[in-house]
Amino acid sequence: MREQVYIKTCLIALLLCLVGTAAAQQQKIGYVDTDLIIAKIPEYQGIEDQLRQISQRWRNELDQMQQEIDALKEDFEAKEILFTDDIRKQRQQEINTKIRQHEQYFQSKFGPDGEYFQKQKELLEPIQRKVYEAINRIAQREGFDFIFDRSGGTGLLYSRQDWNLNEKVLVELGIDVNQVSN
Repeated sequence: MREQVYIKTCLIALLLCLVGTAAAQQQKIGYVDTDLIIAKIPEYQGIEDQLRQISQRWRNELDQMQQEIDALKEDFEAKEILFTDDIRKQRQQEINTKIRQHEQYFQSKFGPDGEYFQKQKELLEPIQRKVYEAINRIAQREGFDFIFDRSGGTGLLYSRQDWNLNEKVLVELGIDVNQVSN
C-alpha cells in the first residue's frame, strides 16, 4: 500500500515537473538597456547640455563662495595675534557663517532633494515615459512575458543576443538605427 502511494506521489511530482518545464519554455523573455536607448534619443543631448550648464553655473558660484572663505581664513590667520578676543570671535563667527552658507547652498543645489535632481527628473521624465511606453507596446504586440532592463546594475548576468530589444525600441520611437552609432 505504501509503495502505491509512493509511486503515485512520484508520478504526480514528475507530471508537475513536466508541466512546469513546458510552461517555462513557453515564456518569452527579452531585455533592453534603457540607458543606451535614452542616450540615443536626439532630445537627450540637449537635456544633458542644459543640465551641464546649470550645474557649471552653480559650481562656479560654489567656487566663488569657497574663495571668499579661503580669503577670510587667510586674513584671519595672518592677523589673529593682532585681534582682541571680541574681534577674533566675530571673525571666526563670520567664517563659520560663510562655511554654513556654502554647505546649505551645495545641499540646495546638489543634495538628494536639490534643484539639480529635481530639474533632471523634470527634463528626463517625458523621455523615460516615451521609452517605457514603446517597450510596453512591443511587449504586448510580440507577446513577451518579461523584459528586463540591463542598465543600472539590475543583476542580469546572461542573456542571448536574440532577445535584445534595443533596436526595436529605437525603431518604435522613430529613431533610424542605421544612423545611430553604438
